[in-house]
Amino acid sequence: MAHTNQKITPCLWLETTDAKAVVDYYLSIFKDGAMKEHHQYENPPEVGGGHFETAIIHIAGMELSILAAGPFFKFNESVSFVINTKDQAETDYYWEALTANGGEEGACGWCKDKYGLSWQVVPIEYFELINNEDPKVREKAMKNTFKQKKIILSELR
Repeated sequence: MAHTNQKITPCLWLETTDAKAVVDYYLSIFKDGAMKEHHQYENPPEVGGGHFETAIIHIAGMELSILAAGPFFKFNESVSFVINTKDQAETDYYWEALTANGGEEGACGWCKDKYGLSWQVVPIEYFELINNEDPKVREKAMKNTFKQKKIILSELR
């Protein structure tokens, strides 16, 4: 199957060798997604042997490349994916889905999924509040953001 026309495709190197499990996990969260490719490879003996897998998935309008090649690198917060949610219910959905089963909550709308990948789950209205022309609206939203883990719009308005 051909790759997308997307010019840049993020590649996620995960600490597993089971790309299919990774795909199943993300497709369980992003319901509109699909796996486009899945391949299994054997490493040559001169690099230690063993196997690894790759997959291409399409979620939320974006293609991601999955490299399931074992525990050589860990994710950190220097790279994260922002999910721009339409309302509090959608924010709650993604937050709960990503932090369940080994994920973890962070501060100010940040969380990690069970693979350690960082996400920012942010309602679109949040940006309207923190960039509002009224300084009182901006200050309240910003001040209360620092008290939150998951973004709760009603506490920021």
